[in-house]
Amino acid sequence: MATNTMRRSAPAHTRRDTTELAAAIDAIRRIVQSLRVSARAAERRLGVSGAQLFVLHALAEAPAHSLNELAARTFTHQSSVSVVVDRLVRRRLVSRSRSADDGRRVVLSLTATGRSLLRSSPEVAQLRLISALRGLSVNECRTLARILTRVVRDMGATDVPALFFEDSAGARRPRQGAPAR
Repeated sequence: MATNTMRRSAPAHTRRDTTELAAAIDAIRRIVQSLRVSARAAERRLGVSGAQLFVLHALAEAPAHSLNELAARTFTHQSSVSVVVDRLVRRRLVSRSRSADDGRRVVLSLTATGRSLLRSSPEVAQLRLISALRGLSVNECRTLARILTRVVRDMGATDVPALFFEDSAGARRPRQGAPAR
């Protein structure tokens, strides 16, 4: 009796490709894990999210003369940084005041409470990540950005919002079985 066996074609990946793929995935996992560990440490020690701590550090360097300026300094979208700033203002860690030069503009700065909180803050992984990226050559950074953008596109994740380094403080998740608010 003859059996119809399908021959499997040779795998599209070579052993070398698999090793490089594993190294790339491992590197991404380490970056994500570093960001998560840093965010948890900030939440546990200070009661602020990693994103909030990152904004506090950005404002410690200098006040921001607009939300757009702060968004540029934190490499995120204005709408994302706005949510984070609102939470920090409510906690009185950041103040909003009118610009002396242009009354239509808002200046964002640390309050004394915000500065005090920063003195006891854990290391911020976002700052280490930015520092590492700044250590790349212009061509390396351009290539990395192009490759990661392509990966995001090929994953079909272009419509997934780019979270502000996973800011979840203040956005409570409902308990399992509990209705969402």
